[in-house]
Amino acid sequence: MTGFALPELPPELSVVVPVKNEAENILPLLGEIHMALQGKVVFEVVYVDDGSDDATPATLDEARLIHPRLHVIRHQGSCGQSQAVATGVKHARGSLIATLDGDGQNDPADLPALLERWRAAPDSVRPGLMITGWRANRRDNEVRRLSSKIANTVRSKLLNDGSPDSGSGIKLLPRALFLDLPRFNHMHRFMAALVIRAGGSVQTVKVNHRPRERGVSKYGVWNRLWVGIVDLFGVMWLNRRASNPVVEIRD
Repeated sequence: MTGFALPELPPELSVVVPVKNEAENILPLLGEIHMALQGKVVFEVVYVDDGSDDATPATLDEARLIHPRLHVIRHQGSCGQSQAVATGVKHARGSLIATLDGDGQNDPADLPALLERWRAAPDSVRPGLMITGWRANRRDNEVRRLSSKIANTVRSKLLNDGSPDSGSGIKLLPRALFLDLPRFNHMHRFMAALVIRAGGSVQTVKVNHRPRERGVSKYGVWNRLWVGIVDLFGVMWLNRRASNPVVEIRD
């Protein structure tokens, strides 16, 4: 009898990971993603290299030989984390998107809990539902923890997004919902407010947060503070002009 290959199932979940100069973190994080999701969901992993100038491109080429579910996209120059996420979502094949930061501080072992929470929601809620991680025990230095606490408090009060940790990189939402959101630089920090603006809802799951073990952080307190203030007022402007019509389809 001649053997034949079964057709590959399309992924339900696409894990999108933006990276810039994270060569040392790629293989360990990929191994953890596969360990966390294997047997729980049909998935793919989409890495977006945002103009790295270290060994990241070569490491991703090596990783593709080890992990057949891995797809790699590269920006020729750096466009920022939000654009890298948007590029990954645009090219993803899954109907669901999970995002992870590429520095290894988000724990892929938390992804199944986010997926279960989304699946447990009513059918009518799931298309507009985002599940976001809450890093209740931050593993950063004291200055970054304090600045993040202040920023989250101010943002939550002004935007009324109900999220205790909008800066968490681990999130899960329908691909169609993400593609409906307005996109701008740094928009990944305001996802909860943008989802609510679009008529959706946000639920929070406590997640693990780990210290950075390899590589160097791309963000500091000051290079996030001023753009964050400008973006905050921009999102407030967007919220005031939101319009969500009730659509009736008559065929």
